[in-house]
Amino acid sequence: MFTQGQIYFAIFFIISFTIVLIVMYRKDLNLHRVYYKNRLWILLAFLAFIGSLFVLKNFLK
Repeated sequence: MFTQGQIYFAIFFIISFTIVLIVMYRKDLNLHRVYYKNRLWILLAFLAFIGSLFVLKNFLK
């Protein structure tokens, strides 16, 4: 299905992309701490909103 060159390219791409992603995340870690302080509350509010929509959908059914 895939040639050996395509498989080598896919493996190389996945490994290099993961390394670049980790390096860039580490580089921006201090900015994430400053700008995304209340991320947990935002996540909880979003999940509560989705949960309330699910409850309303089943309640009004």
